[in-house]
Amino acid sequence: MITKPAIRRLARRGGVKRTTGPIYEETRGVLKVFLEDVIRDVVTYTEHAKRKTVNAMDIANALKCQGRTLYGFGG
Repeated sequence: MITKPAIRRLARRGGVKRTTGPIYEETRGVLKVFLEDVIRDVVTYTEHAKRKTVNAMDIANALKCQGRTLYGFGG
């Protein structure tokens, strides 16, 4: 589970100055859905390459597939 202080740090990094109580559970829910989607795609890339070890390019390709380009990992 992602902790309340960790969510607060991410919010501060994003420019949020104040948060209320319900934001933490909502953030956990959104993060869970996001990670499930990314991990599903990462596993698909890894299995397609007939590997059992995930590498950085699998993650970069999965994010790219979802329209979120990750810079600095080749490809």
